[in-house]
Amino acid sequence: MQEFILSMMDKFGYLGVFALIAIENIFPPIPSEVILLFGGFMTTNTSLNIVFMIIAATLGSLLGAIVLYYIGKIFNKERLKRIVSGKVGKVLRLKEKDIDKADEWFDNKGNITVFFCRFVPIVRSLISIPAGMSEMPMLKFLIYTIVGSAIWNTVLIVLGNRVGENWESILGIFDRYSHIVVIVLIIIFVGFLIWFYKFRKNSKKKTKAE
Repeated sequence: MQEFILSMMDKFGYLGVFALIAIENIFPPIPSEVILLFGGFMTTNTSLNIVFMIIAATLGSLLGAIVLYYIGKIFNKERLKRIVSGKVGKVLRLKEKDIDKADEWFDNKGNITVFFCRFVPIVRSLISIPAGMSEMPMLKFLIYTIVGSAIWNTVLIVLGNRVGENWESILGIFDRYSHIVVIVLIIIFVGFLIWFYKFRKNSKKKTKAE
């Protein structure tokens, strides 16, 4: 995978960075750290420019985010409610009002969530789906996505430029960061499931008691 990424960037320059970052946003397992750090390194020994490299990467991030946003918009809240009202909802113990609560939360916290999630591996891509599902205004979505992506891309590209040929040594640090983040997300998800099921049980007990 890494050799393919490097050859694409070496052959197509800015266009290669744009395409790879767009694909990385849609398929999170592709490591954006490799693309951005190597892209920064390329600005030290080719005619490629840091500013244009950042612009290409950010436009790629935006394209990928927009694709996922519209996937979320197609798979909207009403469709989720229909799914939850059937067998899937019974298995997961979800109700339509749970979807409404999640949608309401995203309406209140979605802006800042979209921004900060651009710095979190895997989540920085997937956050575009709930943004589309909750029908977050496109202008707000674009602004927070562009700003968050531009910051993340700038940090890694400039870092790759500064360390030059040693860019792969920095890659190991980001790999560890990604692994830690994934573990933390799994713990949070499991903790949320435990809390959610306990909350639902307590609610049922109160309802029966009344």
